[in-house]
Amino acid sequence: MSTPKHDSHQRLRDKVAIVTGSSSGLGRAIALAYAREGARVVCADLVPSARAAIPEETTIATDALIRQRGGVAIYVPTDVGESPAWEHLVQATIAEFGRLDILVNNAGICDEILDARPLHLTPDETWDRTMRVNARSVFLGSKAAVRQMLLHQDPHGPSGDRGWIVNLSSVFGTVADAGKPCYCASKGTVTSLTRQVAVEYAKDRIHCNAICPGFVHTAFLAEVKQTGASMEELERMHPLRGPGSPEDVAQFAVVLASEDAAWVTGACMFVDGGYTAR
Repeated sequence: MSTPKHDSHQRLRDKVAIVTGSSSGLGRAIALAYAREGARVVCADLVPSARAAIPEETTIATDALIRQRGGVAIYVPTDVGESPAWEHLVQATIAEFGRLDILVNNAGICDEILDARPLHLTPDETWDRTMRVNARSVFLGSKAAVRQMLLHQDPHGPSGDRGWIVNLSSVFGTVADAGKPCYCASKGTVTSLTRQVAVEYAKDRIHCNAICPGFVHTAFLAEVKQTGASMEELERMHPLRGPGSPEDVAQFAVVLASEDAAWVTGACMFVDGGYTAR
């Protein structure tokens, strides 16, 4: 078992983290941030390099980039909508690193960006696919991670905590967005499930929190622009600095997996540049 290069100030030192949807966008940014903070990272995605707004993301896989920068990471191909895939992912994590401390449920899709329709015109298939990737995956992932975390006889560090689950919800888990009933419903499920898991496993010292981002400069935002949305409008929707960067979200994901959030669970935090405050 190898260990990352680190200093005493790294907030995730010696923790083992699974990050789903890690090949690009928010998942990639979170995986890189976790590695910088001393975590050993398991990158989980359908393929090592995915569609991306940044060319670098298609030329070097996230796990390879982490290792290139002196961190420790592996890649495990994972279909997050399938229960056996989750069992394999957790088993691969334990085989490589011996434990699982953090799960980031980041994988997600939004077919409705380029095919927005009101509810009565939405195909059943759009609902099924969106809920499978965005909501079912969080249920399956949390279930698999909690099962493993409960086995830990040696809670991590002086806090006595056993695990940290960080879910990626959205501002649209709370507010509506015309033409995206499936996406909004799926993210609402993530928000609600986050609170349920937090309460149910608080006694076991497992944290579960969610981040609810606004529009972020990823491939998703590139697709939003294809629909005719102007940067002026997007900036108006986010009063503080306009749309965010993946690092804005990744930094907060570090906090929620660290001792900085020792008394935080069941929280659904808006990281949105003021989007929901308007």
